[in-house]
Amino acid sequence: MSVRSDILDQFRQVAQEQDKRLGPLSDETPLQELGLDSLCFAIIVSRLETVLGKDPFGTNEGAPFPVSVGEFVRFYENAV
Repeated sequence: MSVRSDILDQFRQVAQEQDKRLGPLSDETPLQELGLDSLCFAIIVSRLETVLGKDPFGTNEGAPFPVSVGEFVRFYENAV
């Protein structure tokens, strides 16, 4: 699987588990419009660290938080 597909799968899975209605998963979609809350993102980041073996947020201190789905994916792709 690719980093992108792992991330999008986690978005879908966590949204379902947390009873959230997930917005469109296009690169341009702002993360704020996905319908996920901070707990959902914490779960996603934790699971991605397990799946991908990297936590880019822990190693890129001071880096701006991704704003869109595409930026989030690239942030992980660059870390892996």
